[in-house]
Amino acid sequence: MGKTTLARAIASDRPSVYLDLERPSDRSRLADPEYYLAGQRGRLVILDEVHRVPALLEVLRGVIDDRRAAGERAGQFLLLGSASLDLLRQTSETLAGRLAFVELGPLGVDEATDLTVPSLWLRGGFPDSVTAADDAASVAWRQDFVRTYLERDIPALGPRVPAETMRRLWTMLAHEQGGRLNAAGLARSLAVHGSTVGRYLDLLVDLLLVRRLPPLQVYVGKRLVKSPKVFVRDSGIVHALLGITTHDELLSHPIAGASWEGFVVEQLIARAPPLTVPTFYRTSGGAEVDLVLDLPGGRRWLVEVKLGLAPRRSRGFHEAVADLDPERCFVVHGGDDRWAMDERTEAIGLAAMVEVVRGAG
Repeated sequence: MGKTTLARAIASDRPSVYLDLERPSDRSRLADPEYYLAGQRGRLVILDEVHRVPALLEVLRGVIDDRRAAGERAGQFLLLGSASLDLLRQTSETLAGRLAFVELGPLGVDEATDLTVPSLWLRGGFPDSVTAADDAASVAWRQDFVRTYLERDIPALGPRVPAETMRRLWTMLAHEQGGRLNAAGLARSLAVHGSTVGRYLDLLVDLLLVRRLPPLQVYVGKRLVKSPKVFVRDSGIVHALLGITTHDELLSHPIAGASWEGFVVEQLIARAPPLTVPTFYRTSGGAEVDLVLDLPGGRRWLVEVKLGLAPRRSRGFHEAVADLDPERCFVVHGGDDRWAMDERTEAIGLAAMVEVVRGAG
C-alpha cells in the first residue's frame, strides 16, 4: 500500500488535514506550529515528508502530551515519508511511547487487483508504477525514480554516497538477486573497501530498498550456510536496473527465476502475521528451501518458489523437510492451479498463497 493510499484509508472516516512538507506553502502554515496545531484539534493531521522539518518533532511531543493529559485518544497525527537514519533515531527518542511504526511494502497481489500477477511482477509495487497507462510509462517512472533517489533523495537524507557508485552497487545486487551476500566480491568490483560496501548496503537496507534474508539458525547436525541472501525488494526496480521493459523480455532473461523468487518472498513476508520470523535454509550438503516462515505459536512453514507451471521438488527440498519437520510445505509456482503434492505439501499459485499466509494469524 502506498503512503498516499494509506493516508486516504485512515482519514476516510474522520476529519483530517494533509500537509506536504516539501511544499513551501504547507511548511509556511507551520511557522508557528503550536498555534497551527491547536487550531486542528479534533482532526487527524497528516504530515507528509516530515523529515524536511525535523524540529517539528519536539513540538509534537509537547502537543501529544498535553492532549493525552486531557484524555484525548491516540491517532492524532500520521507521519509519512522518507526519513534519514538520524531522524529515525531522533523520532524514536523524542516520541518514545507516543508513536508506532508501520512499514509500507510494495503493493501486493491482493491490493493491485486491476493487474494480473505477471503484470504486477513486471512493474513492481510502487503505486505510480502500478497505475501507469502502459508498461512503457511504468518503466519510465521507475527509471526516473532510481535516478531521483540516487541524485536527490539519498543525499538529502544525510549520507554522502557517490551516486554512480550506489547505482553500480544497486545494479550488481539486481544481477545477483537472491544470491548469497559476497561483500568482498562486490568491493572488488566497485574498487572500494569491504567496509564501504557494508556501509552502503546497510543504507539500502535501512531505506527499505534491499532485504537481507538471514539463514535459519537451528541445530540439525549439519553444517549450515551462514551468509544471508540479498534481494532488491521491489521487482519493478530490479527490472528497471537491468533494462527489462516487457514481460517477454523478463521471461527470456537469466534473472527471471531469481526475480520471481524475490517477488514471492516479498509478497509473503509482507502479509505474514505479526511476529513471524522469515529466514531461508541451506546446508553445505545441499539441503535447501527458499523461505522458512516461523509463525507465532511455534508453527513452521516451508516455501519453495518455482517459476514454471509444473513445479518439481528438488532433492534438497526433500532433505530440508526431513531436517526441519515443518507443519506445512508449499511450492509457489507461476500459475493459478492448486493441488496436493503429498500429505503436507501443496503446489499453489501466488494469489492463493497470499490468502493462506494472511489467514495464518
